[in-house]
Amino acid sequence: MNERVSVLLKNFNIEEFQKSLIEWFQEEKRNLPWRADKDPYKIWVSEVMLQQTRVDTVIPYFYRFIEKYPNIEALANADEQELLKTWEGLGYYSRVKNLQAAVKEVQTQYGGVVPDEKKSFSKLKGVGPYTTGAVLSIAYDKPIPAVDGNVMRVLSRIFEIEDDIIKVRTRKLFEELVEEIISREDPSSFNQGLMELGALICKPTSPDCLLCPVRDHCRAFQHGTETRLPIKSKQKKGRTVQYVAAILLDERGKVVIRKRPDEGLLASLWEFPNEEVISGKKNMIIDFENEWLDKYGANVDLLEPLCVVEHVFSHLTWKIHAFVGLVKGELPQNMKVVAFEEVDEYPFPVPYQKMWKEYKKKIAI
Repeated sequence: MNERVSVLLKNFNIEEFQKSLIEWFQEEKRNLPWRADKDPYKIWVSEVMLQQTRVDTVIPYFYRFIEKYPNIEALANADEQELLKTWEGLGYYSRVKNLQAAVKEVQTQYGGVVPDEKKSFSKLKGVGPYTTGAVLSIAYDKPIPAVDGNVMRVLSRIFEIEDDIIKVRTRKLFEELVEEIISREDPSSFNQGLMELGALICKPTSPDCLLCPVRDHCRAFQHGTETRLPIKSKQKKGRTVQYVAAILLDERGKVVIRKRPDEGLLASLWEFPNEEVISGKKNMIIDFENEWLDKYGANVDLLEPLCVVEHVFSHLTWKIHAFVGLVKGELPQNMKVVAFEEVDEYPFPVPYQKMWKEYKKKIAI
């Protein structure tokens, strides 16, 4: 145990804390679908879905996903485009691509059984310390820390820790702390109890301290500092990139769609043709039409504006000026034309889903 952890645990009753937390969790835990059994595959899927996404949003996706891919074998053999379509709307698509890659490793290296050892599981594609701790503690009762934002918020208040939770070393501190206080008898309930406490009681703002099962152990509550913690420095605001995008119809009334590259942001998804707006140029419509003529030798006529869509990523914002137009000529290899009713069969990022929704509303008028 390092010196900092030793100081934090001085006069802290670990056994009483464990008992209070676990009893509360077993009494008050939410009835969530991935808690129906201890299937490590389902727990793994749920943990991947829950990264950056609220529980209420995840639940219907989880049901649909497990119905379509009920086990390791089904997901390992899934068609990538169908998989991305199933995930459509959850965002952070690299999560599901990494999950499938990891599941394929489990299928080939471990006979389709999720490994229960930290060393083996943590080596799988896309699996970090939190996912390792969550899956192995919940499914296999391994006493491994599962430290996410919820858990750091709870523990920063309980131990009145003022370190910036954005910092990597702070997360490491919390992991070392949990290693010392985690229940060896019921690590599953302990880790889930910390997560549940953060979700239901020890909320980011206005924590319900009077309902908290461990408030007698909470130093922030005792000192009235709970609303000031955790300390979280503001991240730099990402840059904004503007695009012109268009729902283009060919001479037969079919819709042009384009596949994004297999690597990078929103890899392998589909989109409507778009070009970045270069600052300093005067007319985005004429620039878009000229760009197409120069790049592809195709004639584009943007007829009317459709909508403006803003989409915020963690590191940048897209501002998309959407139009409706016509196109004549050959299309490049990464584009194809599809019938109106076929568009919904392809996986699109959220901003392009919004464009398509606006277009359908427009033509229905």
